Amino acid sequence: MTLPEMTTLPIEVSDQPNPEAERVLGSGLSAFNEAATGYNDRQPLMVLVKDPDTQHILGGITGKTSLGMAFLDLFHLPERLRGTGLGRQLLQAFEDEARRRGCRNAVLYTLSFQAPGFYEKHGWVRFGEIPCEPDGSSRVFLSKVL
Repeated sequence: MTLPEMTTLPIEVSDQPNPEAERVLGSGLSAFNEAATGYNDRQPLMVLVKDPDTQHILGGITGKTSLGMAFLDLFHLPERLRGTGLGRQLLQAFEDEARRRGCRNAVLYTLSFQAPGFYEKHGWVRFGEIPCEPDGSSRVFLSKVL
């Protein structure tokens, strides 16, 4: 297959999930990383809490591990489960699994009005902060040596 001139390739911007795009981009990036490093260890990492009766997901953590680093993407617990110690248990399980996979460090960002204090209380260290909307808010970047 011959590609057309670069200036004629269409560019699409979307707000819709696209599993094919995720697959193509993920496998392309994995191949590039493997060529540069000699290995490919990129894996999703989820730590979930489910209702014992219905098995519906109540909350948890999503992220990934790659090249010795764990990336925490999303962490949510409904209000009724906060303050019970469950958040600490989920975070510990995420960190433990990352260590088991050979990760030496972890990174995340949270919003200033969300949970930076929670992460700091559990050994995460703030390494950056960038203002965002609404006024007075910021994205707080944290890391932890595992």
